[in-house]
Amino acid sequence: MADITPHTIPALMARNAAAHADDIWLQSPETGEKLSWKSAYDRGLKIAMQLTAMGLNKGDSVAVAAPNSIASVLAFVGITMAGGRATPMNLVAGAKVMAYVLGHSKTRFIMVEDSARDLIDNALTEAGLSIPTYRLDAEKGVELPDATQSCVEVTSSDPALLMYTSGTTGNPKGVMLNHGNLIAAGDNVAIAHQITSDDIGLCVLPIYHINGLCVTVMGSMVSASGLVMPYRFSNQKFWSQINAHNCSWFSAVPTLFSYILNDEREPALNRDRLRFARSASAPLSPDIHRKFEDRFGIPIIETMGLTETGAQILSNPMPPGVRKIGSPGIGFGNKIRIINPETMADLPPETEGEIVVSGKNVMMGYLDQPEETAKTITADGWLRTGDLGRMDDEGYVYVTGRIKELIIKGGENIAPREIDEVLLEHDSVLEAAAFARSCENYGQRVEACIRLKEGYEFNHDELLSHCHDRLGQFKSPDHIYSLADLPKGPSGKVQRMKLMALVDQK
Repeated sequence: MADITPHTIPALMARNAAAHADDIWLQSPETGEKLSWKSAYDRGLKIAMQLTAMGLNKGDSVAVAAPNSIASVLAFVGITMAGGRATPMNLVAGAKVMAYVLGHSKTRFIMVEDSARDLIDNALTEAGLSIPTYRLDAEKGVELPDATQSCVEVTSSDPALLMYTSGTTGNPKGVMLNHGNLIAAGDNVAIAHQITSDDIGLCVLPIYHINGLCVTVMGSMVSASGLVMPYRFSNQKFWSQINAHNCSWFSAVPTLFSYILNDEREPALNRDRLRFARSASAPLSPDIHRKFEDRFGIPIIETMGLTETGAQILSNPMPPGVRKIGSPGIGFGNKIRIINPETMADLPPETEGEIVVSGKNVMMGYLDQPEETAKTITADGWLRTGDLGRMDDEGYVYVTGRIKELIIKGGENIAPREIDEVLLEHDSVLEAAAFARSCENYGQRVEACIRLKEGYEFNHDELLSHCHDRLGQFKSPDHIYSLADLPKGPSGKVQRMKLMALVDQK
């Protein structure tokens, strides 16, 4: 990798095409296709020239509604090379949210894979919009009019990605990231995880979410490394895909680690090649962390990121560096502070406060929402994460919860994660999430939802007793509900704000 990373995606792709022309960037387990850097650059440039000929202007949004594939990666590359804003559509968001995104982003064109066609049609009807739509075929690519025109020159400060947040408490916000933000985000991943052109990653998270796109796609782009792109995560095929494609790392979320851990089949592993697993998007239970490493002998590197920062802001060091279980690590490429959320003053080590971050990966702002942007990014450039945490005297951060999700019972702050982790220690529990419910006596009380492992019966009293033993009665849930599944966003993070309404419908 060159000493100085180019500052735009077109320049970065051109560099890789020149320096690593025949090296393989993208592989598809489903089709067997292998795409070199030179071929990827040529196909991305063709899309960019077609979009330009169609009248795409710098900064226009092009929506992509597709699951993972080589074609969906190239759609992102082509849009950004044309100077457009790639606008990924969250395929689990529903027609109403999609309609809002298409209207709010002023989308010019839509690239849609067949499986998402009905979603897009319903969203367009809901929004009352008529937007030109083009088929994205996972094997053949994007079917655009066959015309070419020279593309505009883009700079590092030009928007490249418009990624909408999950919008669990209202309409989603459009996070604007420019070329410089995205390349800084990829750099942070490559540096923290020591990724080089010899590595091959496995992308099992959707690239319409910031983790899948910035960690694996941008991380592989800045390091000129390989990337395997299955259509979706498969517990049945996971280990065989890693072995068949000689993968050296993968990025997952706690839910997937739990699924992998609870698959009783013993995989054949090349531990000399598979260097590490990466966890992000939600806190990883220390119990699951330890059990996974004990069983598979693969270190998990826990991290933390946000859509507003192009994913990663914190990471544990790679071995032999010190990894602290329960912490997403230290800042790589970012400055991190813990502040009093009321006064904005720095807090001493081991004191809980709000986590704030600054760095080249911090977003431009929220699209057409200057007031929300001003609330989130301070005048001197610090992004307020909304996460509570503390920092030890070695710079490791411990996340204790979201400010909005904090349970305040009788004036005492209770972090939902503390309850989650205790429930996950029980042999019967696959997933767990605590939440607050209004209470006349205490203001709020603790309740929780769990998902059982296969083959286990729900025993409410036994789970309550387990919590009482570990947490004491005051912090323990007053009631525990067993659900077939817990509501999640595209990153796999449980959406706590939806739990109470869900259990009240039962």
